[in-house]
Amino acid sequence: MSRASKADAQANRAAAVKAASRLFREQGVPNVSVGDVMRSVGLTQGGFYKQFASKAALVDEAVHLGFIDMLRYLSDLQDGSADHAAAWSSLLDTYLSVEHRDDPGAGCPAAGFAGDVAHDPGPRETYAAGVREMAGWIAPGNAGLAALSTIVGGLLLARATAGTEVSEEILGAVREAASPPAD
Repeated sequence: MSRASKADAQANRAAAVKAASRLFREQGVPNVSVGDVMRSVGLTQGGFYKQFASKAALVDEAVHLGFIDMLRYLSDLQDGSADHAAAWSSLLDTYLSVEHRDDPGAGCPAAGFAGDVAHDPGPRETYAAGVREMAGWIAPGNAGLAALSTIVGGLLLARATAGTEVSEEILGAVREAASPPAD
């Protein structure tokens, strides 16, 4: 059997991290095995240990990638908007939507990894750095942290109540509360 080239190995590693980030947000870290991640990208579990020291190392990289992707999204949102208030309004519309609520695998890492990081401090520093960067995009200092906490909390409550009428009420109430005041 031939060995993968260095480029192939790097591509396989990137694919595994991307899949792990999605799967962990969808199902929770404890519910996704190394085998699940590797099978999702067409690789064997044995190949995992050539790429990663442990599942914990993969979790940390998956959290990091989730925040990189989110920050790239926020940057693109800013670039496509007239000003920061317009970008924030656009974010609220997509973030506090039924589609985002129902697709945690492709959604916000602050919400998607919150429960797992609360129970396993391994990726906590990586998670905290991502939260701080997201909050900083929203607004400086405590205002950004408070706004991020509001929308993440609203999203988590909406996910927990999905299938009930209160879920969409939560999304609407948080969107209204977090919207910039009208001029």
